[in-house]
Amino acid sequence: MENCTENDVRQNDTAQTIWLFQLTVYIPVLILGIPLNVIAFWVFCCKLKRWTETRVYLINLMVADSFLLFALPFLIYFTSYNHPIDNLCFTIQNIYFANMPMSILIITLIAIDRYIAIKFPLKSNILQSPLKSASICGFLWIVLIIYSYLRQKFHKAKENFCFRKESTEPNYLTLFSIIFGFIIPLGIVIFCSVQVIKCLKKKMATSPHETKLIQKAIHIVSVNLCVFVVCFSPFYITLLLRFAVDIAGACSLLSEVRASVWICACLANSNCCLDAVCYYFAAKEFQEFPSLFTTFISMRSKTKQSQESQPPTEQVMI
Repeated sequence: MENCTENDVRQNDTAQTIWLFQLTVYIPVLILGIPLNVIAFWVFCCKLKRWTETRVYLINLMVADSFLLFALPFLIYFTSYNHPIDNLCFTIQNIYFANMPMSILIITLIAIDRYIAIKFPLKSNILQSPLKSASICGFLWIVLIIYSYLRQKFHKAKENFCFRKESTEPNYLTLFSIIFGFIIPLGIVIFCSVQVIKCLKKKMATSPHETKLIQKAIHIVSVNLCVFVVCFSPFYITLLLRFAVDIAGACSLLSEVRASVWICACLANSNCCLDAVCYYFAAKEFQEFPSLFTTFISMRSKTKQSQESQPPTEQVMI
C-alpha cells in the first residue's frame, strides 16, 4: 500500500477552500433554516388540529432538521481546525450522525405512507395510524442514537481529530450506513413515488377541483423525490468512493475524494433548509389530500359494488 501522506501546503490550501465553500453554503442555510423551522414547528404543533400519520412524520423530520442546524456551526469550526475528539466533539458528532440518517428514513416513511394511502385507500385506515407512526419514529430514534454512539466510539479509537478521517483503514460501518441508510431507502422512495404518480395519473377526475388536486399531488411527490435524490445522492456516492479508495489504497486520489466528500456534505446538509420550504406544501396536503383519498375510496367502492351486481361474464370483461 502507498504511503498516504500529503504535502502540508497542499493540505492547508484544500482545507481553506473547503472552509470557504462551507461558509458560502451554511450561512444562508442557517439564516433561512432557523426561522423556517421555527415557523414550521409553530404551524405543525399549534395550528393544525387533526393528527395524521404525515403530521407525525413531518414533526419528527422537523426535529431532525433542527438538530442538524444546531450542529452546523460546530461542524464549520471543527473542520477548520485540528480539534481533538473531546466530549463536545463526541456530542456534536452523535447529533450529526444520528439526524441525517433520521431525515432520510422519515422521508422514506412519508413516501411509504403516501403509497399505501393512494394505492390501498380501503386498507389504509387499518394499516396506518398516528400512534403507529409515532411508535415507528420512536424506534428509529433509539436505533440511530445507539448506532451513532457506536460509530463515534469506533471513530475515537481510530482517529485523532473531530469530523476527520485521516487514516486509510476501511470503515465498514460507513459501508453499512451507505447501504441501509441510503441505497435501500432511495430504492423505496423511488418505487413508492413512481407508483403514486402512476396511480394518480390513472384516476378519473369528475370535476375540475379533483383534477387540480391530483395535479398538485403529482407535483408535490415529484418535487420531494427530486430534492431527495439531488441532495443526498452525491454525498453517499462520494462516501462510497472514499471507501473504495481506502480498500484499494489509492492514495493519489485520497485528497480529491476527501474534498469531494466535504463539498457534497454541504449539499446534503442544505436539505434541512429545503425540507422547511416543503413544509408549506405538506400543510396544504393535510387540508386537501383527505378529500382526494375520500374520492378514491368512494370510486373503488362503487366499482366493487358494480362488479358484484353484474353477471360473471361482465365481471371478467371489466
